[in-house]
Amino acid sequence: MIKAVLIFNQLGKPRLVKFYEPISTPAQQEILREIHSLVAKRADTLCNFLEGTRSIGGTDTRIVYRHYATLYFVFVADRSESELGVLDLIQLFVESLDKVFENVCELDLIFHFDEVHYILAEVVSAGMVIETSLSEIGRAIDEAKRQAKPESDHARMGLSSLRRGFVQ
Repeated sequence: MIKAVLIFNQLGKPRLVKFYEPISTPAQQEILREIHSLVAKRADTLCNFLEGTRSIGGTDTRIVYRHYATLYFVFVADRSESELGVLDLIQLFVESLDKVFENVCELDLIFHFDEVHYILAEVVSAGMVIETSLSEIGRAIDEAKRQAKPESDHARMGLSSLRRGFVQ
C-alpha cells in the first residue's frame, strides 16, 4: 500500500502532499523535513530506495523517489509494494503530468494543483494503485476537461442573458 505521495523542490518546499493515512499536520511536516534531508543529500549515483526511519514507519516502510530537474517525486510505501513497480509508477505519474502540462515544471504544480491532484487520483486512490495505463489516464483527463468546459460556457451564457434582461 502506498502511504504517501510527496513532491518537493530542492529547497524542501512541498508542492504536493498526499497522505493516505491519518497523520497530524505537525507529524506530516516533520516527515517532509526528514524525507527531504534523506533524499536531497544522496548522490545521483545511489539507488532510489531508502528504508523508512522510526518516525516515517520503520523498517516496514520504503521511500522510493526520483529526481527530475528541480523536483523530487517521492512515494512512501510499505513492503508489499515492489520498489521497481513504484519507480515505474513515479515515471507514469510524471509522464501523465508532462502530457497535460507539456514539460511540467514547478510552476505548473503550484498554479494547477487541482489538476495535479486529479491526475494523482487517477493513478492512486486510497493508497492503492488503480490505473497504470498512460492512455487511460489521458482519456480520463481529456473527458474531465471536456465535461468541465460546457459548465463554464453555460455560466457565461447565463450571465449574458441576465445582462440582456436588465438592459432592456
